[in-house]
Amino acid sequence: MADQRQKIIIIALFTVILLTSLPNVAAAYVGPGAGFALISSFFTLFIAFFLAFLSVISWPVRMMYRIILGKNGYKNSKVKKIVIVGLDGLDPGLADEFMKQGKLPNFSKLSKQGSFHPLKTTFPSISPVAWSSFQTGVNPGKHNIFDFLTRDKKTYFPVLSSAFIGGAPKSLKIGSFEIPIGKPNIRLLRKSKPFWKLLSDQGIFSTILRVPITFPPEKHNGLLLSGMCVPDLRGTQGMFTHFTTENNNGENHTGGFEFQVQRKGNVIQGELPGPPDPMKKDHPTLKLPFEVTLGNSNVWLEINNKKFELKKDEYTDWVEVSFKSALGVKISGICRFLLTSVEPDFKLYVTPININPEKAALPVSHPKNYATYLAKYQGVYATLGLAEDTWALNERIIDEPAFLKQCYDIHDEREQMFFNSLGKLDKGLLVCVFDTTDRIQHTFLRFLDPTHPAVQGFNGEYKHVIEDLYVRMDNLIGRVMEKIGEDAVLIVVSDHGFKQFKRGINVNSWLLQNGFLTLKDGADGRGEWLADVDWSKTKAYGLGLAGIYLNMKGRESQGIVSPGEEAKTVKKQIIEKLSGLADPQNGKTGITEVFDTAEVLKGPYTENAMDLIVGYNIDYRASWDSVTGKIEKEVFSDNAKSWGADHCLDPRLVPGVFFCNRKVKEEKPSIVDVAPTVLDLFGVKIPDYLEGVSLLD
Repeated sequence: MADQRQKIIIIALFTVILLTSLPNVAAAYVGPGAGFALISSFFTLFIAFFLAFLSVISWPVRMMYRIILGKNGYKNSKVKKIVIVGLDGLDPGLADEFMKQGKLPNFSKLSKQGSFHPLKTTFPSISPVAWSSFQTGVNPGKHNIFDFLTRDKKTYFPVLSSAFIGGAPKSLKIGSFEIPIGKPNIRLLRKSKPFWKLLSDQGIFSTILRVPITFPPEKHNGLLLSGMCVPDLRGTQGMFTHFTTENNNGENHTGGFEFQVQRKGNVIQGELPGPPDPMKKDHPTLKLPFEVTLGNSNVWLEINNKKFELKKDEYTDWVEVSFKSALGVKISGICRFLLTSVEPDFKLYVTPININPEKAALPVSHPKNYATYLAKYQGVYATLGLAEDTWALNERIIDEPAFLKQCYDIHDEREQMFFNSLGKLDKGLLVCVFDTTDRIQHTFLRFLDPTHPAVQGFNGEYKHVIEDLYVRMDNLIGRVMEKIGEDAVLIVVSDHGFKQFKRGINVNSWLLQNGFLTLKDGADGRGEWLADVDWSKTKAYGLGLAGIYLNMKGRESQGIVSPGEEAKTVKKQIIEKLSGLADPQNGKTGITEVFDTAEVLKGPYTENAMDLIVGYNIDYRASWDSVTGKIEKEVFSDNAKSWGADHCLDPRLVPGVFFCNRKVKEEKPSIVDVAPTVLDLFGVKIPDYLEGVSLLD
């Protein structure tokens, strides 16, 4: 007990030293079009010291409370510890096929020892939606996440559905400077409590690693590193940078920036764009100069007064990039560089600039220093929610081997932090979600289908990648089974499965052709984010990966559809006409069914949901232009992107997986059953509002 107390005091004092040595950025955020919030260094020092001092003197009370609560927390527990491994997108059909072929011995062992079932996913079957139901045990109508994007009801413009990042409440204007004062407004928009918070309330400790929709991190009795929807340093969901001497006539890239650079002798100079300047009124983009020297046998990158060797087709390690604003403010990020060509044209790819976990400009963990601890333990690591750069592959800035290397490097980082936590798990809960299964299936599942439009020009060299992926995950599970012991419950879960995405459907094009949507006079529909739509004559519009919204009076700023009978009539017409929509190219059904949200989702937040959920058939999904609000002449089009597989279709076609080393009593488990199962195993009363049931006796 005395040793424990000494450790607490040492940690608290170390926190004082750490916090008082930080730069003058006390509370910062990165958001589209916004900068960083600051307070003075004196105030930073005072607050840091005061909080640390308060932590030390209140230690006896807090420790006694935790001991009492902790002892009581486990008194009804049926198990000592639970480990949940999330494998995003792992498909039950592929898993079953590879198990039958004898290629997944550990999954097979887990299935025979306990259980293996397809896992019912959410409406719609989109990752942030499903993982939110996983953690809360409720349908989307009760947790408020319905897609990656939602719409601003005033402007019809898309906004991130999971988190709100707003500016500081005040600012001090001095000439051309604008200094934000106070704490920025950063809010998690997911509602309802995750099951680890319910465990926390009873004194049960949890470590939560990279579970989607946990940004900004919530306080609980345990540790948490945020996952999907953590932004990059620029405030986006991940924008790469590409430098080249090739003249591409100002070609734009989705998901990234491209800059033409000049070669002068053996030297190339450029500027890496960073976050907006927090100190200037118009918030111009901060830029970091760099220089590349092309030698006879070596290529060197010099940035931030440090030199790094560039080897063709080999990533650098994570490089810290520090952007300097006024008054000595430095904003730190990390990125990796990949030299893809020297001759005839120089080409340098830079990953999205991740928030540096050692000097985080945004809170990415709970407690805040947990992210720093992990970086000290294993080196800096990816913090971006969608860290695997699928758009760089889609835009052919990098190729398949480079993308695979990036995915597995990030996976290895995740394994390090997971097994570090697993080794320290004496009792309580450990949850870790691995994204690699999702990203690689999105981009390599297409190679299993030689008729896919996106495999033309390839010769089958990547057909093995999906099998290798599943074998690698099987190896991961095998190592987990060896380490947890017989007294732990192991659950392996995915949020959805996967199917081919060969043809896109532009819902807005269909709505236009069927009289539900109207364009402005003279517009061709090619404006992004529904810019060409005449709202005074539009009854319905599509936005995001699976949603159709009614242009409702009193809800949308320019709504024309009256709530009540008119809204019901419009929904009924769309459902009847769009369900069963056939592809004119091959006669195949592209949309199996359109679902009335009011019938499939229930809860206080359904008013924020799409009005209709489009259930796409296998091989189909919303087209790329449809997602971004562009309107094409044809409703159907080929998908020739590297992102050739998806799960944003009829949820009944893409269940996830549920493995457990215990027998379950439900033959058709649902993703909302995981939360009550964990609560039940720890002997915690399941709240009445949870919709799932405990799967284990």
